[in-house]
Amino acid sequence: MGADHRSAAEGGTLLVVEPGAATPATLAGTAPAEPGPSTGLLRQAGRRIRAFPWRRNDLLIALGCAAAEVASFLSSGHGDGHLSVLALLLLVAGGASTIMRRRYPVHVLGAVAGLYLAVVLLVTPTVYNFGLSLTVALYSVARYRSHRVVAAAGAATLVSQVVCGVRIGWSLPMATLADLTAICMASAAGVGVRRWQEQMELNRQLLADRAVTEERRRIARELHDIVAHHITTMYLMSGGARSTLDRDPDTARAALVTLESSGRTALREMRQLLGVLRGSDAVEEAPSEPQPGVNEIDRLLIESRAAGLPVEYEELGEPRPLPPATALALYRIVQEALTNARKHAGNARAFVRLEYGSDRVTVEICDDGDGGGSTMAGGGYGLLGMRERVAVHGGTLEAGRRPEGGYRVAARVPLPPMEPGED
Repeated sequence: MGADHRSAAEGGTLLVVEPGAATPATLAGTAPAEPGPSTGLLRQAGRRIRAFPWRRNDLLIALGCAAAEVASFLSSGHGDGHLSVLALLLLVAGGASTIMRRRYPVHVLGAVAGLYLAVVLLVTPTVYNFGLSLTVALYSVARYRSHRVVAAAGAATLVSQVVCGVRIGWSLPMATLADLTAICMASAAGVGVRRWQEQMELNRQLLADRAVTEERRRIARELHDIVAHHITTMYLMSGGARSTLDRDPDTARAALVTLESSGRTALREMRQLLGVLRGSDAVEEAPSEPQPGVNEIDRLLIESRAAGLPVEYEELGEPRPLPPATALALYRIVQEALTNARKHAGNARAFVRLEYGSDRVTVEICDDGDGGGSTMAGGGYGLLGMRERVAVHGGTLEAGRRPEGGYRVAARVPLPPMEPGED
């Protein structure tokens, strides 16, 4: 279908087929094939199989368990005829059931232990070992269930295995000791892996929280500079208005208008600053360099091109003065996205688009890279920083891979209404 659409598009003609309309196949006397009952059953079976909660690794483990059980049985040299075939089928069924071990570990353990017990008690009492299927099932219970469930499952497994051992002639102490050792080892492995993964998840969460905190501090420092600038402007303008009020009322009026505008801006930025500081009580010294804005995006483009990343830039809409904090947030988003594109996108090109709207401004950064890792996401923490910056201004951020390849970051930030006299 995709090829047909492309060829039609290249020829400048798009064919739209209405429901029930004649198609080239029907005009030629050939009716489209209706899906038969077998096709519907196959599709339904395929959907059910895809809905099963298993992965490719689970399938490989299940096949490995079944193969190990077959090899163990055949190497024992016991059993013949239909009894051997029945025992093999039961053992293979136990190994295959491990494919569901992640979602139903207790049920899988019960199935494996029950089938193995049936082989020993009902089919051939010559096979006895702590098989791979039983080890994997017990490990899965320890990996995904609570300690109480693990203890109960271990005790039930021990009873089942000891019964099998005594049935084939082992002494009770020897069978108990051997099975208890195997059960403890499998359970300890599962509990150990679970604790390790829980610790890894905790460390990952701590790193993410730390990245968010650091980004909030950085935003707070930058907003502090902006607020300080406007307060300084208010101080200077109020002094100028006072000194010229008597001899030059027009100049004083202009200074008061600027003072009013700076006051409103400072109040708005102060509210944003307080919102950011709610997440961190640390006090940082403000940087002395002036904060960049959208006018400095050209500098980022030059730096990226010099570093080997071709960048195209497009600006849409009618440019308008942006609040300093908004302009700074857009600049930082473009900076972070281009930096990560240079690091991770490989041999790629980047595209930056800045669009001014009546009530919002949008910046979009894309690349067409084929890097193995995440590109503009910056390992996760750069993306967290972008989201924090956009959230401060009540905007939204979209980030993810493009269907045609590469990565896309788009930020939409609302703008306050334009003040009288603002151009």
